[in-house]
Amino acid sequence: MTSAPPYASLYENDPVYQMAVKQLREAASILGLPDEVVEVLRHPEKLVQVKIVIRRDNGKVETFLGWRSQHNSALGPYKGGIRYAPTVTPGEVVALSMWMTWKNSLAGIPYGGGKGGIRVDPKALSQRELEELSRKYFAALARDVDPDVDIPAPDVNTNPQIMAWYYDEYVKITGRPSYAWGVVTAKPADVGGLNARVVSTGYGVALMAREAAKKLFGGLEGRTVAVHGFGNVGIYTAKYLAEWGATVVAVSDSKGYVYNPKGLNIDKVIEVKEKTGAVTNYREGDVKVSNNHMELLELPVDILVPAAIENVITMENVERVKAKLIVEGANGPTTPEAEKVLHQRGAVIVPDILANAGGVTMSWIEWANNRMGNIMTDQEALERLDRIMTQNFHRVFDEWQKKYSTYPMRMAAYVIAIDRVVRAMKLRGWI
Repeated sequence: MTSAPPYASLYENDPVYQMAVKQLREAASILGLPDEVVEVLRHPEKLVQVKIVIRRDNGKVETFLGWRSQHNSALGPYKGGIRYAPTVTPGEVVALSMWMTWKNSLAGIPYGGGKGGIRVDPKALSQRELEELSRKYFAALARDVDPDVDIPAPDVNTNPQIMAWYYDEYVKITGRPSYAWGVVTAKPADVGGLNARVVSTGYGVALMAREAAKKLFGGLEGRTVAVHGFGNVGIYTAKYLAEWGATVVAVSDSKGYVYNPKGLNIDKVIEVKEKTGAVTNYREGDVKVSNNHMELLELPVDILVPAAIENVITMENVERVKAKLIVEGANGPTTPEAEKVLHQRGAVIVPDILANAGGVTMSWIEWANNRMGNIMTDQEALERLDRIMTQNFHRVFDEWQKKYSTYPMRMAAYVIAIDRVVRAMKLRGWI
């Protein structure tokens, strides 16, 4: 049996990590993988912990901890976002990096999995403090990231501006501005990014809902949708689904949700969210407003998109979830136990590693565009994303129906993804 790395104690007891391992073990059982291979796959190849010391605007010095998990590089450089949140833990970062390995493998792109985070409330920082924190974090990781080694991107509470600071810090260290373009993705367009990256994750979730709706309902036209979480992913998911004929009846953020069974004016909801910071200030039409955003998950809709945080559909509320199609915009929003209940009831869950892969797929397009000298337009990038994700959906759905229909669709996705990683590891002589 392969022994655990010495840093395993930092993450092994984390519930998010344990959920990721449980999913891995179930897929490995279907594939017939031996325990020693599972042991290799459940641990990251490297876990970096860094200390970040900044001076606050009040003159006081404060220390923050950050991490970067590099899970598996069998298919290529590590790839995954960096999040800023007061709840970030090493276990969460490792679990997310594992999910990124499967997501990138399933998408068919030449990346392994990585993920990073800083335990901080970014809303409590000034813009100057946020910049200092970001630059020092990336400087601390400079020996571990590289356009050919590990390529971070935004995640929760990070954005293109922070990627620009990362890029600039890396240029200062390496002195190679054109080479460094590809060290992060989802950069502003003026420093090598693609504007399409901003919409890509939500666009991809909407694509998956569109293709799944064709299978289940014959199409999106007239189907009702509720979107839990109205950040970047939820906003663009709702926007594109509404444009493609669905009726988006409810959206939520951390302050609550708004619901109108006749449909919401999504452009107006976005405007209200941007101006006031809360969707609950939307008042157009016969709208119901609630301060409990979790209630949205139980509304009588055809399609539910959990696009906020993990573990929102659980055994506590699964019996009240009414949607026939659930498309996971967030990472890990459905617990394994709740997913089995939904599957037994006939609901279809398009899993996160398939549904929200639009961001990382567009990041690959941006990275490749950087390496070629930026020769692709945003429209060309979106068209390529549409082709890749649509093909991937039908490949997974068809495989699920043919071989694994007794399990939720996630298992088919995991089996395909993990099998590709294991085959690459065998070809490289790792196992």
